[in-house]
Amino acid sequence: MRVRGTVRVPGDKSISHRALILAALADGESIIRGILDSEDVASTARVLRAMGVEIPGFADVFRLSGVGLRGLRPPRSALDCGNSGTTARLVAGIVAAHPFSARFEGDPSLSRRPMKRVAEPLTYMGAQFEFERGDGLPMTVRGIDLRSIDWDTGASSAQVKSAILLAGLIAGVEVRVTETVRSRDHTERMLRAMGVDVENDGNQVCLRPARRLNAAEFTIPADPSSASFFVALAAMADDGELVLEDVCLNPTRTGFLSAVARMGGDISREGVREVAGEQIGSLRVRPTSLGPVSIGASEVPALIDELPLLACLAAGAGVDLEITGAEELRVKESDRISTVVANLRRVGACAEELPDGLVVRGEKKELAGTVDPHGDHRIAMAFGVLGAVRGNRVEVKDTRAVAVFYPRFWEDLKAATA
Repeated sequence: MRVRGTVRVPGDKSISHRALILAALADGESIIRGILDSEDVASTARVLRAMGVEIPGFADVFRLSGVGLRGLRPPRSALDCGNSGTTARLVAGIVAAHPFSARFEGDPSLSRRPMKRVAEPLTYMGAQFEFERGDGLPMTVRGIDLRSIDWDTGASSAQVKSAILLAGLIAGVEVRVTETVRSRDHTERMLRAMGVDVENDGNQVCLRPARRLNAAEFTIPADPSSASFFVALAAMADDGELVLEDVCLNPTRTGFLSAVARMGGDISREGVREVAGEQIGSLRVRPTSLGPVSIGASEVPALIDELPLLACLAAGAGVDLEITGAEELRVKESDRISTVVANLRRVGACAEELPDGLVVRGEKKELAGTVDPHGDHRIAMAFGVLGAVRGNRVEVKDTRAVAVFYPRFWEDLKAATA
């Protein structure tokens, strides 16, 4: 397999969600460039519209007039979050600080994902949560004037941290969040760019009261999670190189690049610059021989979404991999530990589950079989990359699952290996 060309993967999903939310809460008109036009981001736009925000159809460049920090209206129907956990958890923080209630719904996959992790701190701040079954959706959030909080998450979750920060911002109270390991910090960076006093100190962040949120211009960089699939593809190729343009290189998002570099990957960064507080640059990736790698709990937050891909990369390259401290994978769009291991075995790789991770035993050989991603876009994409390697014959069921994240993935994958 030979790779070639330049790929500009779609806009970063995490930043796209936050750009919509923060622009909706700002005073004045914000400009958003390069938003990710996917089903997950559309879910955030849909729930904001349901609360009175006029969001135009997505375009390369569009303008959004904010309603202010307390300008949302009570929704007339349930907030449909689709498959998007980011939508459900971040918007829960927003509703918690408004004087109304809202019922949150989602698709079957999202409805199984835990929501009490965000309900606990918001309840402590004064909001009320009602769950109809277990700790997933549907849930009802009843907002109120919230009080300040100093919260230790006991874990590392950008969604929980962001929900608390948004609740404190709207309520006009100081909030402090401490994590075991610093999670992705896009919310803090964007808030600072909009005039809010937010301070990061290691794995702790403090937001101080703000009267308003200034409108801003957002340019969404290419999603590093999306780019990682092409990094893996190029690393396993026989010849050529790929250039990935305008990738977000925020240090809390580059764990996959660091892991591949430790395996011996040939990745160079070019044209690195700062845009609105985020590091952006191009990646040039060439094929190379890879070696074994181990991933522990302290590294997991920076590559939690790319761990299924890393497992497929190890299997495709025929090298050993051990992942521990990643029990969070069991409550994603699927149980990603069991789904990845089962599918690796289906195509002939040697893999086994751990309670908090997985092990791949390296053996370079051709892999073949049909995999079922269980509707999980990242697993479909990871095995799609594995199937593109010369000699492998991997068929992926339900290729449409990628639409929530990277709608044109299969076209870009084909072009990169043409």
